[in-house]
Amino acid sequence: MSYCRQEGKDKIIFVTKEDHETPSNAELVADDPNDPYEDHGLILPNGDINWNCPCLGGMASGPCGEQFKSAFSCFHYSKEEIKGSDCVDQFRAMQECMQKYPELYPQEDDDDEEDEEKQGKTLEAAAASVTKEEEKGSS
Repeated sequence: MSYCRQEGKDKIIFVTKEDHETPSNAELVADDPNDPYEDHGLILPNGDINWNCPCLGGMASGPCGEQFKSAFSCFHYSKEEIKGSDCVDQFRAMQECMQKYPELYPQEDDDDEEDEEKQGKTLEAAAASVTKEEEKGSS
């Protein structure tokens, strides 16, 4: 005999073997792309940017969050042949803001070319990831 009991915030359901042998009659509900509690990737199903994605590392909510959002949005929605080439002003504004907060946004040493090369590859990989997400969304 199956039954349920509540223990604090948890609901415990005991079922019998017979319960498992019958097909489920549960109805699945489609995900709401606007649900703030739902886990989504960087790009929401409707094509918008998910500013709550942990992959952004809090950049959208820091002291330069508005500049970051402006630059990233410009890049995301860019239709230029070289994606983001029309976003130089937004990225410059973001960089200028970040330079005002060196304790939050540390700068790389100019001497260390290896670190700069790694950072460049990281940025290229991030751009490629965004492009792949956009291609998935448009297909």
